[in-house]
Amino acid sequence: MGEEKDRASGDSPREATGAILPTVNPEAEKAQPAAPSLHPVFYVATWIGLSSSVILFNKWILSTLEFKYPVILTTYHLVFSTLMTQILARYTTFLDGRKTVKMTGRVYLRAIVPIGFFYSLSLICGNLTYLYLSVAFIQMLKATTPVAVLLSSWVLGVSQPNLKVFLNVSAIVVGVVIASFGEIKFVWIGVIYQIAGIACEALRLTMVQRLLSSAEFKMDPLVSVYYFAPVCAAMNFLVALAWEVPKITMAEVYHVGLFTFFLNGCCAFMLNVAVVLLIGKTSSLVLTLCGVLKDVLLVVASMIIWGTQVTGLQFFGYSIALGGMVYYKLGYEAIKGYAGEAGRQWADFGNRQPVLRRVAIIALVLLTVFVLFNGLAPAGVDPKDYLHEAKAKIGM
Repeated sequence: MGEEKDRASGDSPREATGAILPTVNPEAEKAQPAAPSLHPVFYVATWIGLSSSVILFNKWILSTLEFKYPVILTTYHLVFSTLMTQILARYTTFLDGRKTVKMTGRVYLRAIVPIGFFYSLSLICGNLTYLYLSVAFIQMLKATTPVAVLLSSWVLGVSQPNLKVFLNVSAIVVGVVIASFGEIKFVWIGVIYQIAGIACEALRLTMVQRLLSSAEFKMDPLVSVYYFAPVCAAMNFLVALAWEVPKITMAEVYHVGLFTFFLNGCCAFMLNVAVVLLIGKTSSLVLTLCGVLKDVLLVVASMIIWGTQVTGLQFFGYSIALGGMVYYKLGYEAIKGYAGEAGRQWADFGNRQPVLRRVAIIALVLLTVFVLFNGLAPAGVDPKDYLHEAKAKIGM
């Protein structure tokens, strides 16, 4: 009897007795367009441009416009950064990272204030250097920063001494020493200021590394400016009050221009924002490699803007220093891998854009020729003398 009953098969269609609710949102099934984002090259170019602009801008104000008050200029930068970070903290999300930092009054006095002290000294010494040395030579001396950071980490016990690592970074020191021998305008007081600035910066970076070794104090560069800028501004102001404020006149301020100072402060602060964006979109390794490229471009810019003479011996020494720095940061295997990938990318670029590749090669050759001719030119020779002599010979 049960066998005679009709059983509804699973394959048989069932009649709908009412409206059936959809189980899937048809709008959700549609592919959502990807949020528009800028290419990482944009962030790299922005950081290099702002970093180079700040250095050249400071050199122009302190040297070309003869505003010989580097401590006041540094204090202004820090006050500007303090105000901007306070505004960003109140009205934007750029500084939301500070909410995860467990900052107390005790931590601020024991960690932030000492770091701010060395940060302040590094900025003061760094800007004082622009009064005595060329931008090109300053960048060559800055190549020793990794060595100073390594030594300070050993002194403060952040890392253990390692002979192999020390020998790896020795090439940087050798290269900078060779470059120093080739420097035409070698001023001891400027070199001393730069070495002091590098030492203070190395101590600052090591202390920051020790502070950030705990996850509760993890902070990005912009958040660190939020905490460090006020104390640095206060310290710099005290130094400027005793050292430079009694000598400065409003005529010297107006000679530079209030709008020029405003643009200078904007560039200095935007550099901190660019660092955060670059690390966020790429990595700290890319930041390091971009720093090497920036240093080379600054040397070339110094030669073009101020006519700085860079000798062949300096080029040789600086090349050794840069090579040693890249090797120390990456290691042989990483360099080999990146070199192979760069070769493949260059070949692929040549296949896709042969004309642009030829243009890039020609531009590189012309730049190399310019650098070599400028570097091999005899010291103390004014090209105008040759022009006047040529005019005299042809009777003009």
